[in-house]
Amino acid sequence: MALTDIPASVSTYLDKHHAHFIDGGEVNSSGGETISVVDPSSGQPVSQIADATLDDVNAAVASARHAFESHAWQSMKPAQRAALLHAFADRIEANADQLAMLESIDGGKPIALAKPVDVMATVGAFRYYAGWADKINGTTNNISMDGEHHAFTLREPVGVAALIVPWNYPLVMAGMKLAPALAAGCACVLKPAEDTSLTALRLGELAIEAGFPAGIVNVLTGRGAIAGQALAEHPGVDKVAFTGSTATGKRIVQAAAGNLKKVTLELGGKSPNIIFGDADLEKAIPASAMGIFFNTGQVCTAASRLYVHRSVYDQVVDGIAGVAGGLQVGHSRDYETLIGPLISARQLERVSSYIETGKKEGGEVVYGGNRIGDDGFFVSPTVITGVKNDMTIVKEEIFGPVLVAQAFDEMEEVIALANDTEYGLSSAVWTKDISTAHQVARRLRTGQVGVNQAAVADWNLPIGGYKQSGWGRENGYDGLANYLQTKAVAIAL
Repeated sequence: MALTDIPASVSTYLDKHHAHFIDGGEVNSSGGETISVVDPSSGQPVSQIADATLDDVNAAVASARHAFESHAWQSMKPAQRAALLHAFADRIEANADQLAMLESIDGGKPIALAKPVDVMATVGAFRYYAGWADKINGTTNNISMDGEHHAFTLREPVGVAALIVPWNYPLVMAGMKLAPALAAGCACVLKPAEDTSLTALRLGELAIEAGFPAGIVNVLTGRGAIAGQALAEHPGVDKVAFTGSTATGKRIVQAAAGNLKKVTLELGGKSPNIIFGDADLEKAIPASAMGIFFNTGQVCTAASRLYVHRSVYDQVVDGIAGVAGGLQVGHSRDYETLIGPLISARQLERVSSYIETGKKEGGEVVYGGNRIGDDGFFVSPTVITGVKNDMTIVKEEIFGPVLVAQAFDEMEEVIALANDTEYGLSSAVWTKDISTAHQVARRLRTGQVGVNQAAVADWNLPIGGYKQSGWGRENGYDGLANYLQTKAVAIAL
């Protein structure tokens, strides 16, 4: 194992005591408490972040409110806002190596993937929404009221937005929310997960470097149960955007009821991946494997439930197990690593517990199922067969590299199996038959469907869930609309 060196700029950043980023600068936690930043590849602490108090939350929201209502922000022309977003993208790209290494150390991202996938996707988010910033328009409306009127609508920013992002894609998820919120003209309080806050704090600094007014981008670190809950409850927050577990999403909905703030939620998933007998298996097998094993299975849209036509079931399962066996699981700073660690000891325990539960319920582990090494939080990519839809490992989101597989015989059967879940985030279907593809895609109760691909990801394509996988959509114009409200104006002539 050859680990790439940590650049001096990253070492210096890790050695800092990381305060909140509020009103354009560093602000220490009022309580003086800190949280250790742990490298999941080693299990060892590498830095510290501030642990937010309620006073810190109030300070961050007050900063965002003042910045939102300031003349400098309200009077800014759309083209100026677009230019700022492009400048933000430029600053992220200029610091890509540093951000990639921080993401690798903080979150366990394989260093070979952190820059081309996570950092550059974040750059893409800001450039994409920069293109929308000067295209936010209302409509002219013909109305039937008595008299002559000029009637029209305005699309205006919703106000102060609390952006609460998870630990699996901390930089990308921050970009997914910050970019449209800023394009819409909101002021933001970004709350990263306590496990992965370093790149979010760096984004706060880069926003100032790009020219955003102080207070438009604030970054508050701390525990979700304190800081996240307080943001969701805060009367000074007009909008909450959250990505994370369904259980936490439900708590946010309850907390947001106080001032009826707008809420969008991208929540859990247990996504079905359906392979018909006529599918191109040379493509379906490796793509299905990476659909669950990529990012160590810590993906909300992970293709975690595999349904294969009985005629090719054994071939597909053996093929995916073979792919799993060829994936190097290892330290995130090793350029040969494709599968890094799980985020934490807590997550390792969770995933391992699910694997043991699956075996107790009658599932057969045909590959993996074991922890790797004593240092860090590594688990082998795992394939489990002999499962049924009523088993725990089929019903519940594991959020690890664990695939459960079962055979089917008929289209109607597999559609029923695929829809037999409380989730509805993503799905995939593999077939050469265009009629089958259309029929299945229309009948799957999921927010997105990949046909002959395991996942769908593009800034211009909305993502979001049916059922308990969330409210609303992100990406595309749908993502921008989350941060806008409509005002109707009718002028009597």
